Amino acid sequence: MSGLTHFDAQGQAHMVDVAAKPATHRVAIARGRIEMLADTFALIRGGSVKKGDVLGIARIAGIRAPRRPAT
Repeated sequence: MSGLTHFDAQGQAHMVDVAAKPATHRVAIARGRIEMLADTFALIRGGSVKKGDVLGIARIAGIRAPRRPAT
């Protein structure tokens, strides 16, 4: 996964050190709700979704989301 800063050597999403960036003040409030069939939940937990790692993609979205706040 070279070139993608939010993945470790095993391809798992992780936080990136941004300590060198200048400080800014931001406030965010987030809420969410997910509804799905029990069978769908079982596929996700079992890691057997045909399109790939659903939870890994969700982690990436969670990491990247604060970087694109609504203006």
